[in-house]
Amino acid sequence: MALRRNTAARSIGSALAAGLALMRVSFARGADRRRLEQLLTELVQQLALMTEEIHRANLTQYYRLIADQNDRKLDDPTLAEASSTLGGLSDARRRQMIFANQQYGSLVLAHRVGVIGWDELLGHLRVLCINSVFAEYWDRTVDHRRSLPPDSVEAKIGATVDVMMEELAEEPDEWWVVGSVPESEPEPEPPAHG
Repeated sequence: MALRRNTAARSIGSALAAGLALMRVSFARGADRRRLEQLLTELVQQLALMTEEIHRANLTQYYRLIADQNDRKLDDPTLAEASSTLGGLSDARRRQMIFANQQYGSLVLAHRVGVIGWDELLGHLRVLCINSVFAEYWDRTVDHRRSLPPDSVEAKIGATVDVMMEELAEEPDEWWVVGSVPESEPEPEPPAHG
């Protein structure tokens, strides 16, 4: 991960140096000016791509930290209890809730970093929603999702899972078609809260 950050930092530094050199060229005319404008446009595009890659790397690292913490909670019931907001659970059930959260978080991450598209995410979520432990986890964490900014990717994915759960309650035998596809999939954005 450090290698990726260093490579990205060097690339950004090189791109900025090239941009500054181009800006130093005084009042180019005609074809030279068009070429400079083209190079600056390409430079801006490269910077945007590098920024996106750094964001995806940071998001992946953040989820890795959360997964590591969850692994520790799964190994040590006292840590699980110390961080849980869900009451009245046995140690074993609390571990199941943590694992259900981790499964859901992994799918959200995979979508946010572009590993799986919206349709594939929906397919994985449909399968996850028919699991009784996940269904209980989802029901118990409704208040957690209410605290999300409504326009965040996580809130939009959560709303989609809510629809899936409602449709499953009505037609449990047709789990593979629950969760209508919205007009457009949510656009990934930087995490506001994690």
